[in-house]
Amino acid sequence: MKIEESNHKSSGHQDRTETSLRELVRLSCRLGATDAAVLSTDAITIEDRLANLCREPRCENYGLSAKCPPNVSGPSGFRKILKDYEHAIVFKIDLPSEILLSSQRREVFTLLHEIAAAVEQSAVEMGFSDSKAFAGGSCKQLFCNNHADCRVLTKMGECRNPQKARPSMSGFGINVSKLMESAGMTYGQVNPELEGKDISIGTVCGLILIGG
Repeated sequence: MKIEESNHKSSGHQDRTETSLRELVRLSCRLGATDAAVLSTDAITIEDRLANLCREPRCENYGLSAKCPPNVSGPSGFRKILKDYEHAIVFKIDLPSEILLSSQRREVFTLLHEIAAAVEQSAVEMGFSDSKAFAGGSCKQLFCNNHADCRVLTKMGECRNPQKARPSMSGFGINVSKLMESAGMTYGQVNPELEGKDISIGTVCGLILIGG
């Protein structure tokens, strides 16, 4: 009888988790994502070489915020983090490449961070207290572009935008194209060299680890 009760409780917990994950997927789309899906964390590919691209060739935002390299734990740290999670929500925003190559790019990546942060917060409110969100783009460029320094790095105070800014996926070596493939989504990579000519669709992505 005790075994049956234990199995029933386990099944009930699993059902609640699956229901919550589906709701988080729907929330992502309501907030502006083109598509979203639940993914096993085993399907997330981490590559050191991708994180190294932040340093060489040097990203213009390298070292400017607490949420970008070299101020994050990088691929090795992310691999350790993943051991504590089973599920993730991955979402994307598809837009014409010409928009992602224009001054509107900042707006798009701001929305990306805002969706990731909102889904993370909703997951926490559902009981997944250790949920962590990641997004593309530098929070310094998006939210503190008009400030000389990141307050966290200069130890002059707390983050100015804790409800929106999330760590950059690039700094952890997350292979976004494989992430999209594992989620069954198409991925359009923007080519800056084709600016003014390319009218294809480009993709930006966010990731939320669900746990706790």
